[in-house]
Amino acid sequence: MLRLGWFSTGRGPGSRNLLKAVMDRKLSGDLDIEIPFVFCNWSNEEADNPKREQRELFFDMVRGYGIPLVTVSWTEFMPELRKTDEAAWRIEYGKALRKAVSPYPFDLGMLAGYMLWMDDETCEEFDMLNLHPALPGGPKGTWQEVIWQLIAEKADRQGAMMHVCTEEWDRGAAIAYCGFPIRGPGYDELWEDLDRKLETRTLEEIKKAEYLDNPLFLKIREDGAKRELPLVTETVAAFADGRLRIVDKKPADRNGFLDGAYDLSDMVDRALGVE
Repeated sequence: MLRLGWFSTGRGPGSRNLLKAVMDRKLSGDLDIEIPFVFCNWSNEEADNPKREQRELFFDMVRGYGIPLVTVSWTEFMPELRKTDEAAWRIEYGKALRKAVSPYPFDLGMLAGYMLWMDDETCEEFDMLNLHPALPGGPKGTWQEVIWQLIAEKADRQGAMMHVCTEEWDRGAAIAYCGFPIRGPGYDELWEDLDRKLETRTLEEIKKAEYLDNPLFLKIREDGAKRELPLVTETVAAFADGRLRIVDKKPADRNGFLDGAYDLSDMVDRALGVE
């Protein structure tokens, strides 16, 4: 049985949906896993807490599943040190995190909407996965930045990947991924529309004016976002049944190291009913 450590900031529906997707498959008997704890970097007792109601919904879900909830409030942890030396604070917070989860051994950590940068020692001690909204070797940054960079590059494909959490943010080895075309039916007319706009404006001007409302941007985001949940669950399934492992922070299977990340595109598309 795969012991899956779960780390989440619990700030909204996305955090709940990730946990529910994995637990639904576990409870159906489809995933041979255990989640020994859920760690959150908020206690929900903080005075200044704009996501209190959303986080309480997440905490209620965790308790409803009977999973131990472990919290270390980042806002209340050594606040003076955080103001004066953030790097030193991160090291100390990492020590507190590792101590808090030490009663709950786990094989693989899942950063599922966890919004703090993990410290170096925690990344070295545990194998942990993080979701990044791009193909292996693709753009870095937020999902918004990734999509606009793809548009600027006139890319043909987009996707999402699970990568190892390392000291270098978003630069750990890609472990599993899914991809999809951003050309062809449903896309070509949006690229053509963009080309017409580029006859009178620069891409930066279009980006500034439309940003999250650009039709091509929205289509790429829609097709990428709907693949994130099945990518997470299919990655967990691959680890649970032994198809996928992490060895020395690199992807491997039963026979040894893989040449690259494990391609889950077909399984993700099947889960979505995509032909």
